[in-house]
Amino acid sequence: MCGITAYVGSDDAVDNLLTTLTNLEYRGYDSAGVALLDGSDLDVRKREGETDRLKEAVSEHPPSGPIGIGHTRWSTHGPPSDANAHPHTDCHGRVAVVHNGIIENYETLRDDLRARGHEFTSDTDSEVVPHLISERLAAGSDPETAFRESIAQLEGSYAIAAVIRGEDAVFATRSGSPLVVGLGETANYLASDVPAFLEFTDRVIHLDDGDFAVVRPDDVRLTDVDGHAVHRAPDTVEWTDGDADKSGYNHYMHKEIHEQPVALRQTVRGRTDPTGDGVVFEEFPPGSFDDVREVVFVACGTSYHAALYGQAMLRRRGVPATAALASEFATEPHPVDEGTLVVAVTQSGETADTLAAMRAVADTPARTLAVTNVVGSTAAREADDALFIRAGPEIGVAATKTFSSQVATLGLLAERLRLDNDPDATPDEAFLDGLQAIPEALESILGDHHAERVANAYGAKESYFFIGRGVGFPVSLEGALKFKEITYEHAEGFAAGELKHGPLALVTDNSVVTAVFTGQNDEKTLHNVREVQSRGAPVVAIAPESATEVRRAADETIEIPDAHPELSGLLSNVVLQLFSYHAAELRGRPIDKPRNLAKSVTVE
Repeated sequence: MCGITAYVGSDDAVDNLLTTLTNLEYRGYDSAGVALLDGSDLDVRKREGETDRLKEAVSEHPPSGPIGIGHTRWSTHGPPSDANAHPHTDCHGRVAVVHNGIIENYETLRDDLRARGHEFTSDTDSEVVPHLISERLAAGSDPETAFRESIAQLEGSYAIAAVIRGEDAVFATRSGSPLVVGLGETANYLASDVPAFLEFTDRVIHLDDGDFAVVRPDDVRLTDVDGHAVHRAPDTVEWTDGDADKSGYNHYMHKEIHEQPVALRQTVRGRTDPTGDGVVFEEFPPGSFDDVREVVFVACGTSYHAALYGQAMLRRRGVPATAALASEFATEPHPVDEGTLVVAVTQSGETADTLAAMRAVADTPARTLAVTNVVGSTAAREADDALFIRAGPEIGVAATKTFSSQVATLGLLAERLRLDNDPDATPDEAFLDGLQAIPEALESILGDHHAERVANAYGAKESYFFIGRGVGFPVSLEGALKFKEITYEHAEGFAAGELKHGPLALVTDNSVVTAVFTGQNDEKTLHNVREVQSRGAPVVAIAPESATEVRRAADETIEIPDAHPELSGLLSNVVLQLFSYHAAELRGRPIDKPRNLAKSVTVE
């Protein structure tokens, strides 16, 4: 969940480290720190709070050195404080380490180290690592061996980078947490995520679990757990550094909401052929899924809501489908066999619970497919196959454009599965044409300020409820998640029919109920709207332009263009994103940095 960065070159590292830490701040902003190495000098600076506080501290007396590591923290062990901020050092200030993940046996290691005279200054699990390395160095091991021997004592998940006084290198490894090397012309880089150094290089090597890297200014050497050389060809990232900045918007989230038409065009481009094969995946020619009898989705958070949407689209095509929370699936797996396709939906491809769910079926006959945004991610590498959503980088903690691209990709997958499983089937031209039309429809929504006006009108309520049916149900869940993530107000999403089975007890005249209408089963949802209104709560409807009955019934209606009923939810979802965004802005919330949250959950 935290962000690791490193610079190994000939120039002073501090400016690069501060820049890359700022680029990584979406991964954690409880504290930040850097350690710079200049021959025999090791200078560590760290501060509680956002990266700007570190920048202020560093500007007073800038550290220097051509090699350095940095870290931005999302707290797991110990509260945010200067002492708990990374990098951590050993007793002698010879070793500095940054760590992302959880070291499960740290208490045992710490107790043993204390018994041997080591002193600790933080509450973190990470601090054991520099002490372990220091101990191995004192025993006579060379730096690389000392690093490797220390890592061998750890249990849990981690990405770790270390610098050692007198060495011109950064030593790094990963197990369960992402780490990527950036190959520059005059320097090399290391980070938890590509956007950290994208403005400096687009050539990257994604490390696998168990990889060890020794990164020097003019060389990157990779080995496996046993010390054998590993060769990994570098990838070229197609994103640009402009894709990962705010481009004039006040927040990444607002920018990424507005990027959805472009993101969806990228997702769909070249993948539809309504009068031919229907769906064209370069990776999967027709017939690739003709042995699939059941689909099980595993996902978390926003990706889980996209999976629920995909479940609905598959079931409507006669394909048995189940969406499971990855955290539950990993401990209570769904029965699978050779006819099961387990689809892991994960924006980053590094979500710990989703990876655990994939690994839970690794020894079964089931086939696995990663639906992800990141080429080279762990999910993409570990799954049998990968299907990329092609949404471009997403920096905002609250996911927006990736949900839309996930749903569009799963819709294409659903149609491909239907065609592969029925040799007499023909492409659903209405659906595929409708998918092609969604980006233009989104542009019309983004040019309308009705969501902002409604957010301002209903900004002082105590509770917010979101209801829908069919594909409107996962959109309601997602709408509630967005609202609570960035406004910090109470929000819940329900299947519309479930409102009267308990949740209606919470509805008062100090509530707002937002109802998602898709053009299917709208009359039933209208019954639920009237139940709410009889309890005094205003209803905001999101409905197609042609839904005149809905406009007459609701207190407020935000209209969306008429669309294919299976895809109408994509339009409603963008309205809910805007509603949440403007409600959060009205409250002065830190929209891109919601409290207690970070972008990629890489610890279980």
